[in-house]
Amino acid sequence: MKKTALYILFTIITFSCKNNPVDFNDPIPKHDSLKIASKFTNDDRVINIWTPATYEQSTDSLPVLYMPDGGTKEDFPHIANTLAKLIAENKIPACILVGIENTERRRDLTSPTKIAYDLEYIPNAGGADNFRKFIKNELFPAINEKYRTTNKKFIIGESLAGLFAVETFLVDHEMFDNYIAIDPSVWFNEQYLVKNFESLVKDKNYKGKKIWFAGSDAEDISKYTKELDQKFNNYKDNFTWKYSDEPKEQHNTIFRATKEKALIWSLGVK
Repeated sequence: MKKTALYILFTIITFSCKNNPVDFNDPIPKHDSLKIASKFTNDDRVINIWTPATYEQSTDSLPVLYMPDGGTKEDFPHIANTLAKLIAENKIPACILVGIENTERRRDLTSPTKIAYDLEYIPNAGGADNFRKFIKNELFPAINEKYRTTNKKFIIGESLAGLFAVETFLVDHEMFDNYIAIDPSVWFNEQYLVKNFESLVKDKNYKGKKIWFAGSDAEDISKYTKELDQKFNNYKDNFTWKYSDEPKEQHNTIFRATKEKALIWSLGVK
């Protein structure tokens, strides 16, 4: 019965929310695009880059927010527009947004699994490590060469992209400074990240790193995001984290409902 419920939830989340998204008609802001032929993901990656209005008016170097699901028909427009609003209101410092357009989304955002009900819907699961290598070894250098950047790097992701953000925080925490994971699919692979939290963070120094994550009313997600929050609390190490429980939000509403407070907490000047 549990597996059946998970099948239904995953079908709704994956196919309804991503393949047939609600049309919000977000205006696409002025931006640059480039293409990288990746040897790690073995495909051509389209990258969309938004810079704030002040970028061309100064010589300042800026931190960079990286985002999977970053195509112009994905989440790039509404996040870029939100950044512009928050920067204009002086709620966050100026930053650059780098959106990574999807090619094989479910492949890139998941690690290997042997769980049958994962593989039924993600038969090509297991590309997250190669996706990280692409970002670290090909995308970071390309952005740093073309734009004035600081060493500060952030990542934001929702659903499977949120899973990728959480996993990266746990297995390769030096990659980014701040992590945002909205309704992350931490149920994946029998909740591997939650169940193995202690061993994954052992002997790592998280000083200076921050993670913000949130859970919607989706039972098979919120159950484990709450458990992850408790894991952080119990471990009592040098973590800086915030969990936002959002029981009034659904999986397909939580990103827009929480993005501003997530960005302010993660990027804002305290």
